[in-house]
Amino acid sequence: MTDQLAELFSLNFLHQAVALSVADILAALGISFLISMAIIFVYIKTFKGVMYSSSFAISLIAMNLITTLVILTVSQHWLVAVGMIGALSIVRFRTVVKEPLDLVFLYWSISAGIIVGAGFILVAGVGTIVIAAALFVFDNRKTSEIPYILIISLANEQAETASMKLISEHTKRHIIKAKTVSNENIELTVEVRLKMPSTEFVNALSNVEDVHNATLVSYNGDYYV
Repeated sequence: MTDQLAELFSLNFLHQAVALSVADILAALGISFLISMAIIFVYIKTFKGVMYSSSFAISLIAMNLITTLVILTVSQHWLVAVGMIGALSIVRFRTVVKEPLDLVFLYWSISAGIIVGAGFILVAGVGTIVIAAALFVFDNRKTSEIPYILIISLANEQAETASMKLISEHTKRHIIKAKTVSNENIELTVEVRLKMPSTEFVNALSNVEDVHNATLVSYNGDYYV
C-alpha cells in the first residue's frame, strides 16, 4: 500500500501508462468502427417505423468508439481505472428511450466497445454476427396481422349492433377496448385484426345507418385509456 501511495504522489504512473502504440489504438478504433457500422446496418433493417433516427445511429458509433477508448485507457493502469469510475459516477443520463429495442442497440454498442477495448476481438466479431442473425431471424418472423384501433361514433344501439356485426365479418378477432356513451352518441374503441390486408371495410362501416364516422388507426399493441 505504501508503494502504491508513493507511486501516486510521485506521478511515475504517467510514464507507465503510455504502453499502447498508435497502431494499436487505431486498430482497436478501426475494429470498433466496423462493428458499429454492422450494428447500425442491423438497426436500419430491423427498424419498424417509417424513418429511423439518424442521430441515434450516429450515437451508436460514437458510443462504441468512446467506450473502446475508455477501456483501452483503463486497462493500462489501476489508478486511471479508479479515476474513470469516479468521473463516470457523476454522469446522469436523462434521455428517454421510447422503443425497448433501442435499449438493445445501445447496450450492444457499449458492450462491443468494452470487448474490443479489452482485446477480445474474436469474441466481438463472432458475437456481432450471432446477435445480428438472431435479430434478423426474429424480425422476419413478425406476424402479418397488423393490429389496428377502430374508433366509431354511433347514434344509437341499433347502429352499434350493425357495426359490430360488420366488424365480425371482416376481422379475424376483435375486442372492445373502450366504450363512451353520451346523450348524443356512442363512441366505441375496438382493437381489430383484419382478415384481409385491405381496409375497405371501413368505407362500408361508415355507410351504416346512424354511424357518424369511423377511424382506423395502426398502433404498436399498447393502448391506454
